[in-house]
This record gives sequence, C-alpha cells and structure tokens, in this order.
Amino acid sequence: MAPAAPPPPAPPSPEHTGSALELLVHGVGGATPQEMLGDPRTVRVTGDTTAAVYRRTEDAHGEKHPERYGNEPVAEAYCWSGLTSGNGSRALWLLLLPFMVVNLAHWMRPTATGRTRAVRLYGVLVRLVALSLTVLLTAAACEVALDLLAWQCAGADACAERRSWLGFLSERQGGWWSQPGRRLGLAALVPTALVGLLWYLSNRTWSAYESQRPLNGEDFDEDDPFGVAAAHGPDAPGPAADGSPRRAAPVRPALGRPGFWYGRRLVARLRAAHTAAGFLTVAAAVAGAAARHDRDAEGPVPRIVGAAVEGGIVLCALVVLWVVCRRGRSERTRDTRLDGALISCLPGSALALLALAVLYASWSRPDWQSSGALPVETAFRFLTLGQGILVVALAVVARGLYRRTPEPHTVLYGLGGPAVAMLACALGGVMTGGVAQRVADWLDGPGTPGMGHSSDIAGPPVLLSWQASVIPVLLLLLLVPVLVLVVRTVRTARRLGPIVEAEYAPEEPDEGRTRRIARTRATAALTDSAPWIVGVVSAATLLLGAGAIAGSWYSDQVPGRAADGSGPLLESLADAAQSTGSWLIGFGFILFVAGGRRAYKDASARRTIGILWDVGTFWPRAAHPFAPPCYAERAVPDLASRMSAWTSTMPRGRLVISGHSQGSVLAASAVWQLPDATRRRVALLTYGSPLERLYGRWFPAYFGAGPLLGLHRSVHCWRNLWRATDPIGGPVRIGADPDPGVDRGPLKDPLAYGRTTRLPLPEPILGHSDYQADPAFADARADLLAELGPLVPRQTEARTQKGTSGRSSG
Repeated sequence: MAPAAPPPPAPPSPEHTGSALELLVHGVGGATPQEMLGDPRTVRVTGDTTAAVYRRTEDAHGEKHPERYGNEPVAEAYCWSGLTSGNGSRALWLLLLPFMVVNLAHWMRPTATGRTRAVRLYGVLVRLVALSLTVLLTAAACEVALDLLAWQCAGADACAERRSWLGFLSERQGGWWSQPGRRLGLAALVPTALVGLLWYLSNRTWSAYESQRPLNGEDFDEDDPFGVAAAHGPDAPGPAADGSPRRAAPVRPALGRPGFWYGRRLVARLRAAHTAAGFLTVAAAVAGAAARHDRDAEGPVPRIVGAAVEGGIVLCALVVLWVVCRRGRSERTRDTRLDGALISCLPGSALALLALAVLYASWSRPDWQSSGALPVETAFRFLTLGQGILVVALAVVARGLYRRTPEPHTVLYGLGGPAVAMLACALGGVMTGGVAQRVADWLDGPGTPGMGHSSDIAGPPVLLSWQASVIPVLLLLLLVPVLVLVVRTVRTARRLGPIVEAEYAPEEPDEGRTRRIARTRATAALTDSAPWIVGVVSAATLLLGAGAIAGSWYSDQVPGRAADGSGPLLESLADAAQSTGSWLIGFGFILFVAGGRRAYKDASARRTIGILWDVGTFWPRAAHPFAPPCYAERAVPDLASRMSAWTSTMPRGRLVISGHSQGSVLAASAVWQLPDATRRRVALLTYGSPLERLYGRWFPAYFGAGPLLGLHRSVHCWRNLWRATDPIGGPVRIGADPDPGVDRGPLKDPLAYGRTTRLPLPEPILGHSDYQADPAFADARADLLAELGPLVPRQTEARTQKGTSGRSSG
C-alpha cells in the first residue's frame, strides 16, 4: 500500500506591504528620547536642540529593511519639551500668568454657526480685557515707583531720612531733583523699563515661535471659511450605493486652516498696541500730575503745554483702541503681511509722548511741593470697573452663542470664557495689589499705610486695600464647595468598592487594595467638577470686587478706618479682614517670586512649572501678545511636516501617530493640518487623552463634538485608550451612529488585583502614566496597522521581533 501523501503546506501568513512607522509624541512634563524609545542609544533624525525627532540607533534606516521588523513599526520619538521647560529664564514666565489666562479665555468661546458678528464681538471684548491687564500692570509699577517712592516717600522727611538712597530726591536737600516733577520723571524709568522688557520678550519669542510656516492648505475650502460645513454635522453623507460607509469629504475645522498656527501679523500688531498702551500709561501718570498743578496754581509753565501733551496722549490711546478692536486673526489663509508702519510708529509715537511728558514735568516749578498721594484712586477704580463691565458683556455674548448652538458637554453653559477672563483680572489685581501693599508697608516702617497712626506716607490707593480685604471672605466662601467635593469623593469611593471587587472577581477581596483603587477612581473624577469651582470663584470674585469698588468709592478710606464708629464687632471684623488680606496678598506674592527664583535654579522645579505652560500655552497668542509663547506654533508644523515627508518618500508605507496626554492634542492638531491624501494614510492612537474631557468641554468651538467627529471621518482609523483612574485622560465620545469604536476602555488599572503567577509582585495603580505597559496598547496599535493597508503573502520571515515601543508618557 502506497504511503499517504504528505499534507499540503500551510498557506503563508499574511503581512502588510511597505514599511510602518510609529511617531510617538510625549505628554506634559516632557520625556527624553531614551525614555520614549526604551533604548539608551538614540540618534536625531531631524530637528534641532529645542525640538526634534529621534530613533533608536539601530532603526536609523529602518525603511530600507522592512523585513527586519515583521509587522512591528519603526519607532520615532518627537521631543518638544524644550519648547516649554528649557533654560532657567522660563521661570520668569510666571510673572506673565494673568496674560496667559486671559489668552485662554479667547479660545473658550462656545460653538457658533453663522454668528460671525457675535464671534468677532467676543474676540474684541477679550482683547479689551487683555489690554486692561497691560494697563493695570503698568499702573501698578507707576504706583510703586512714581507715587510711593518719588512722590510720597521722597516728599516726606521722616520716610526719606530712613531711606538714605532717596536722599538726593528729598525736598529737604533742595537739589535739582528735589522738585516733584523731576522726581516723577526719573521714577518713570522703572515702569518704562518694565514695558520695554515685556516688548523685548514678546519680540524675541515672536521671532522664534510664530515664524514656523505650516503646510500648504491646497485642499482648503475657500467657500467655508469658518469650518461649519456639513461634513462635521448632521448633513454628513450617508452610506454609499453598495451599502458601505461613505467617507465624508473632509472640510477643515478651525485647527486645520492654513493660518491657524501662523499668527505673526496679529501678534506683531497687538504687541505694538500693548507696548504703546504701557508707555502711554506712564506718560499719563507723569503729565497728569504736572498738568493738575499748572491748572490749580499760576506758574511759569503755560497751561496750553500740558493740555497739548495730554491731548496727544488721548489721540494715541484712541489709535491703540482702534488697533486692538480691529478684526483679529486671519485663519483662512497665511497672513504673511506685516504692518511695518504700525508696528514701528505706534510704540515710537507713544515713547515720544512719554519723553515729552517727562520734559514737561521737569520744567522748573519752585512752588510745587508733594503732599499726600498722587490722585490715582479714580484711575484704579475706573480701570477695575471697566474690567468688570467687559467681563459681564463677554458673558452676555458667550451665553447668546451657546443658546444658538448648545452643546451638552460645554462647561458652565458657555460661560467658561468669561469665568476664566474674570480669574485673569483677579490674578492681575492680586499681583499688582500685592506689590503695592508690600512696598508701602516696607516704606512706612512701623506704621500702617492708610490708617493714620504713626504713618509717614498716605499709602497705596484705598481700592487696593479693599480688594485685599475681600480675599479672606473669598477663601471662606470657597470652603463650602471644597467640603462638598470632599464629602462627595468619600461617598463615591465607598460606592465604588463593591464595583471594583466585582471587576476583579473571583479573586479574594482585599479591603485595603479595594479602598486604594476606589479612592483613586473617585479622586480622578474630581477633574469633572473643576468647571463649577471655577464658576463659583469667578462669580464670587465679580461680586466681591463690585463691593470693594463701592466701599472704596463711598468711604474713600481703607476698611479699617471706614468701619470706625460702626460698633466693636464690625470694627474688629474690618480690621481683621484688612490685616489678614494684606498679609495673604503679600505672602502670596512672596511665594510667587520665591517659586520663580527656585525654578530658575532647580531643574526639577523648572520641570513642574513647565507642566503648567504645557497646558496653558498650547493656544496661539490671539488676545495678549505678552503671554508666554505658543509652543504648538512650532510643534504642530513640525509633526505635520514630518508625517507629510515620510508618507511622500514611502508611497506604500503605513504611519501611526501615537500621542499621550498633551501629545495627543498635538497629534490631532497636526493631523488636521495634513492634506486629505496624507490624512487618509494615517492612523491615530491616543491614550490618556484630554481631547474631549478637557479640551472638548472648555474649548468647544475647536475640540467639540463636531470637530472630533470630523477628525474621525478624515483619518484612516483611530483608537483611544483611557482609564477610570486617570484624572486627565478620558473617552473622546465620537457622536456617530453606528458607534465608530474609537474608545477602548476603561482599561483595567491595576492590571492585577493581587499576586498572580504571571505577576508575582503587587501591580501599581498607573493612573495617567505607562499606558504602554497595558497589553491593550499593543493590541490597539496592531489593529491600526492591520487597517492601514492591503495584505500580500509573506515573502520572508522577520529576523527580529520587536516588542512594544518605548514610553511616550510625560
């Protein structure tokens, strides 16, 4: 009997054609290429020392040898931490915190469909609030240098005697500088230098960050400049004739427009306006004091001179307002024009007016003597009142936009932008008031400025003392929502205990382990309560600020003096609020400065501050030019250019861009910037992503349901991994029917409840980090690679099997 024929050989297992690339993007806090790639030997592929793409040394030319990798991709790491947390000078950006916060308010407007005028009005109002912060900062510097030092202390013999370095300015000396106008002119150098420093920092970062040209938008729809076409909404096309899903013709949302990440012209224009506003504030303080004296008394200086100088300041201020109120960003196209005359002439004219004001004030006036305080109280009151009116108007506009196009997940029903703008004003008030209060206490020695007891100087404006007095009240009000959150978190953790044990059944329950996991999940959920805390703080700040303005206007005295005769209880409460508030505002400012100094010397502290900027400086400087620079204006073009370059040189290649945390936001923004043909060849893998949980809720016009759905439809495929223990990342909740299957989660965390044979040691609760440690990460990446291209028979066996790429967590 003939032997049985051998069985036919098994068919070759399939493999994808072409090379595969995984582009890793780290999250907040930064990461080294070695950490991201899991290999100490790395080589820079492209980029510079600030931001670059790296590979393992052995993968430097991986595209030429795809047979080495089998179905594993070549890993690349894009490191952008140098854009935000580089050298020690970045610690000085702490002083620009109010400017950064008000810039965020610009991008928090609700989604708007067909409301072009309302959108422009929203932008104008935010830019005016930002301008008021520049004026407030400069006015505070004028208050310290001109009023407290040059006018009050140098004009009071007791104060000048204790400060020997002020002796040449003292009226008792009778020198050339002893006249008040000349003292004011000399002291004006301090706020002028501050404005010049802000201009220099903004100009330097403008040249480095806003100069990165994005890719050409050859497929941009010129007929849909605001990105509201049907591809993102309910009119998206249905299934094709054969029943397969029809891919919508992608229409670029805002972040995909050619000019979005190229804001050179707007920043240059706003920088000129804000610099001029700073110089004009100093000029008004100097010229105003001299003009008031000339109007009240006959002197050697003609009154027409002061009127001419003040008239020039007013005219230049009107030009500044016109520049700020003009139409803002040009996102539709790359606006490469620069308003050279405006950029140079406006600050130059303001500086010339300042020089004229100093010359005018320095004119000899032998009978002019300084007493009391400079009459700047009304200016601070109107400035603070104007900020409150602008914030209320902004809230009305934002609420109207939200009611027209409501999105359920938008924070505070569309009022997130006005609430954040109010916080920016509060931060500016605390910083400026803190400086003035501390300098006044230092100059007055044992006395308390404004109280009239053993005081050598009148002290800062009364409004600043009232604003400091409301800080203890605000902190007491905050105790209520904080206690509510604590109680709710404890109750949530108890409720989650049985759920956690059920998820890990049939393992033996461990009360301590269950409690830790449940507490971590409950604490992570606090992120979703942050909007209401911001809303409560902003509303309380607005109301208490209005009360401070009313109290200072009605009494024209500090709270401790205004309460005299109102009864022992009210007097003691007013004194306690004033002293405690003054102490808190000064202590907070000292901590602020000390933190900046420590960050300058300590790399670990500098890294922590860098995390704040990673989140806060993602957005372009659309409202305030003195805000810290937008790193995304460099990072997004970098990523988009790298993906376009690789796909153009590898026609059959497959590319997965893999972003963790803030890196997922950069990855999505870069994908939006790609041409349609390139975007269809790209897979997106996000994990620990705040795309919907933070950005989609706080910035609905740019990361809301419509833009995220459009992103899903325009890329080839997308997976998003998230954990219930992650306080930052979450699902993206693509609103499509049927379910697109983008979200994968919640993933198990920890991977094992107790000790197992495979994991004999206790597994940590990872939360926001180390997503690559979860097997679901490798599975999701493999699924994306499988969806990216056609299959062909395997030609050769892979000689090397590589595991999961290194870490991209930051």
